[in-house]
Amino acid sequence: MTTRRLKRLWDPQLSDHEVHFIGMIFIQWASLEHEIFVQTVRTFDSEAKEVPELPKELNNIQFTAVLELWKERVADAAPKGRAKVLRRQYEKILTLKQARDALAHGMWHWSPEDLGRIGTVRVKKRQIITSHFSAKSLGDMASDLGEINFKIRFPGGLIDLVRARMQEGGYMSRRAVAMFSGAPVDDDGYPTAHPTRTRARRARRADG
Repeated sequence: MTTRRLKRLWDPQLSDHEVHFIGMIFIQWASLEHEIFVQTVRTFDSEAKEVPELPKELNNIQFTAVLELWKERVADAAPKGRAKVLRRQYEKILTLKQARDALAHGMWHWSPEDLGRIGTVRVKKRQIITSHFSAKSLGDMASDLGEINFKIRFPGGLIDLVRARMQEGGYMSRRAVAMFSGAPVDDDGYPTAHPTRTRARRARRADG
């Protein structure tokens, strides 16, 4: 009989709410960086008949360099109403970047003098930078990033969203696909594994 090795894990002293919002911030930020990069690359692809030579900013080493190129080639080049929306998102991204960097690169800590607040400490260019967050501020930041992600994709609002869905020829959410395919799901309806053939057949029978 083999015994399982006991794992000792470092405890960051974060609540479930704080962990949830921090995770959502990282997911939203990663989605944002990807969309900004893809939109910028497409502006070069549309100009050239052959494979275009991309500028060094699109080596994607520094996000702010890609962001500036996106503003120039996507936001500023958009029709007037949409350009206004996209420029506003550009400003919001720059405002939120410092907080995102603090979350991504800082060391978490808390103080007995203010238990409702958590902080991060990081060193940048020989300066010690301390930032503070509450669960509410983390939730607000996650929400703001979600809104930015929507608006950089659909600066015209619901009209742009509907047009995109029509061009795709239909859309199903991850939970809907799980339901119709018979995949095992959690309490929120999200799939926990790929459906087996037996489950898929049962789902098809139940659907008629």
